[in-house]
Amino acid sequence: MFINLSNHPSHTWSAEQLGAARHYGGDIVDIPFPSVSAMANEEIVACLAKEYVGDIVSRYDPKRDVFHVMGEMCFSFALVRLLQQAGFVCVASTSERIVQEEEPGHKEVFFNFVRFRQYGI
Repeated sequence: MFINLSNHPSHTWSAEQLGAARHYGGDIVDIPFPSVSAMANEEIVACLAKEYVGDIVSRYDPKRDVFHVMGEMCFSFALVRLLQQAGFVCVASTSERIVQEEEPGHKEVFFNFVRFRQYGI
């Protein structure tokens, strides 16, 4: 299974991104990324990551399931480390960022999915 833990539900993904995700494990499951307060200290973020991993380990199999983790950086870092320690493969999505400046002070940004990249160990 490919578990998407991000702020971008898989139903909004391009056909290319869906295909790349299915290559990892067929079914795609979305888990909403938690709201992490900017005021949260490191201990709070670490506790939240441990809570998520506790639930994940009880529901998913590191031999079969791959985690796509994208979101608030400190939580993502803590979560990926803990998931890797539990034996899970974790990936990030990569994209090309295209910026169009229509007028001064107004920009449109487009992200085109390129691939999934495994987090380093």
